[in-house]
Amino acid sequence: MERPWRKPPPPRPSARPFSPCVLTVVLLPLVFLGMVFLAHLQLYGRYPLLNFFPPAMQQRHGKSSTVPHLRRDCEPSRGQWARGRRPLRYNGSCPFHRNAWNCLRNGREGMEGINSWVWIPETCVSEAASPPKVGFDPAAFLSAMRGRRIGFVGDSLNENFVVSFLCTLWSADGDARKWKKKGAWKGGYFPHFDVTVAYHRAVLLSRYRWQPAEGLTSGSKSEVKGFYRVDVDVPAGDWANVTSFYDVLVFNTGHWWGPDKFPKETPLVFYKDGEPMVPPLSILEGLEVVLNHTVGYIGREVPRRTLKFWRSQSPRHFYGGEWNQNGSCLFKKPIKEDQLDAWFDPRNRGVNKEAREVNHLIQQALQGTDIHLLNITYLSEFRADAHPAIWLGKRDAVKIWGQDCLHWCLPGVPDTWVDILVAQILHDLGEG
Repeated sequence: MERPWRKPPPPRPSARPFSPCVLTVVLLPLVFLGMVFLAHLQLYGRYPLLNFFPPAMQQRHGKSSTVPHLRRDCEPSRGQWARGRRPLRYNGSCPFHRNAWNCLRNGREGMEGINSWVWIPETCVSEAASPPKVGFDPAAFLSAMRGRRIGFVGDSLNENFVVSFLCTLWSADGDARKWKKKGAWKGGYFPHFDVTVAYHRAVLLSRYRWQPAEGLTSGSKSEVKGFYRVDVDVPAGDWANVTSFYDVLVFNTGHWWGPDKFPKETPLVFYKDGEPMVPPLSILEGLEVVLNHTVGYIGREVPRRTLKFWRSQSPRHFYGGEWNQNGSCLFKKPIKEDQLDAWFDPRNRGVNKEAREVNHLIQQALQGTDIHLLNITYLSEFRADAHPAIWLGKRDAVKIWGQDCLHWCLPGVPDTWVDILVAQILHDLGEG
């Protein structure tokens, strides 16, 4: 007999349905956190080159364990500069600044314009999307590099590079302090992450030293005041004894290999096995020999676990003459692509031809090695507008040294070099 007044038993809690509102409130934050976590792992772990995807694509692929649209031929050094808004990574108060490159503090005109250009890599994604931009999170990078050491070896353009790197990382660790151990010329230690970044000055990479003219055996010694002996088979002590200390090494040389640094009155003379090389070598021939010996030394003496990079040549932008011939770089915007060869092609014998000449020798020397070429030349060739020029931070500096159209304002172009280096480091560590 039916008893309509009797209430049916309540459903079991496990079978009780959630309303759509409750599901939304509970699950949406969890899904969001999960996506952020996975995206973080991929962005700064196994797949750091996701930095070259636009944010929409990062979210789209964030849930996947693979990145199907990352091209194997991703080459962030090829692309174009485009106008874009982004905050400066650091300011003139960075403790690692070098005065001559601190263009904000030196009142360099046009700094807002210099930093309004963003490098857009062209081959890092294979589907139509908004343009990817190079960039990284300094705190995430330092966390990924915890306990590791990064060393730079070379001339003042690698110092320019490392100052940009140090100031960028400083934004993530305000307790960073200067570090000049192991013979480093400049460096920084980031205590919150136990990360060290340092620069060792070795402008020719090989050992060189001043010798009186009496040391020359040729008949030309009456024409010279003295010479610089370069032992092509002996690496400079500034870096040769610290190669096992670093987990990442970034090498360069090139800007001292020219007659402006070593004129005929004080030339370079190349030695091998303690004896002058016969016949005598030209400067570029000497550079080729030094590169080959240095690369061989790195292959023998630097641990295989160490990530090794060689930065390509940074271009100069002297217009109208050399640095000591009133050469100038008071430009307000980048060079156009169809003007690059006129500036830099060695066949034109211009004053800025050295970058491509040196790069040819570097590429030959690195063939068959595990040293990665960090190619920053092409993207930097455009930026005639981004040098310190006449704003050098010291009175009468321009009268003495001329305009600086060799080094770069900071913040500025080397920040993009840092982006590319960081992406490559994380990529290689992830694959390892």
